[in-house]
Amino acid sequence: MNDHNNGTEDTSPTFKAFDEGSAVMSKESNSQLAIRQEKFIRDLKNALIRIENKTYGVCRTLGKLINKERLKLVPHATLSIEAKNMQK
Repeated sequence: MNDHNNGTEDTSPTFKAFDEGSAVMSKESNSQLAIRQEKFIRDLKNALIRIENKTYGVCRTLGKLINKERLKLVPHATLSIEAKNMQK
């Protein structure tokens, strides 16, 4: 018996399944990424509104100023670290 396909004939459907699975995973990853990006944009727009209302940088729970370092890392933050930790 002369085997010209080097014994890989039975693996072709498996590779196809991996490719299809990979495509589905990629679509799901892209969808999740898009959802996160939309939320981030919405949060930033809300931060701009708070700037206009002169409430930007004020913790919505404690009414204290949010640390500047926190705002540098999370510019759309609405909670101080203390308030954020109380939620846990």
